[in-house]
Amino acid sequence: MAEPPTGAPSGSAQAHGRRANRRSYHDGVQVNGYVDDPYHRVRRAVAARLMVDGIRGGEPVLELGCGPCSTVDPAELPVPLVVADMAEAALGAARRAAAGRALPVCLDATCALPFRTGSFSGLLTGELIEHVYDPVALLRECHRVLAPGGLLVLTTPNLATVQDRLAFLVGRAPRQVDPLHPYLWLHIRPFTASLLRRVLRRAGFAPLALRSNHVGWRLPGGRWVTSRLLARLAPGLGGSLICAARRLDEPPSPQGAGLGSGA
Repeated sequence: MAEPPTGAPSGSAQAHGRRANRRSYHDGVQVNGYVDDPYHRVRRAVAARLMVDGIRGGEPVLELGCGPCSTVDPAELPVPLVVADMAEAALGAARRAAAGRALPVCLDATCALPFRTGSFSGLLTGELIEHVYDPVALLRECHRVLAPGGLLVLTTPNLATVQDRLAFLVGRAPRQVDPLHPYLWLHIRPFTASLLRRVLRRAGFAPLALRSNHVGWRLPGGRWVTSRLLARLAPGLGGSLICAARRLDEPPSPQGAGLGSGA
């Protein structure tokens, strides 16, 4: 991974964030709840469909941060599936869920990926990019391990949901940017749809499609009202951003490893 840009968080801050992520996700238990949760079930299904429909080439597909169950069914892919996560327990569960049809690799996505350049036709990563301090460096590694024309599909929570946009108008900060909320120790790089496209282009990708799972509104008492139709019409207002992007042949510029001003 690239060195942190000038102005990046200190090593101690990065280490604190890494420890917080390991505590929450080391055994895959928390992520396991996502598989059957309606919000995440739709997110995963949309991401899987983008990958299955857009894959080209004969190299394998890599799922980075797979958790205990791969997002995409290996049987739907025309190529082998490699699943990767930092939690060994989650990897074991993912391999069993795939009935042995997925090759597990234990790794830390904040470090250089242990794969040769151009190893994969597709790379899928769900709800991971918001957990790393240098998302451009992560995406540059994704660019490196993808073959020319390879497909990247990623998902991340949306900073600018319809309810959070209205909250900003009245001066209220959502949890994604609230330094007093424990959410911020895990989700440290929030994205809007436009920012996600900018970061992908900076890392050498051409965004192809943007989807979302639900446009929702949280009612007093915690109940949610959601709409799939609105998510299809206005994905930038939805709860999760689901983006497909194609790897460009030209390698990303080494300049501006960070998000830059205005990000």
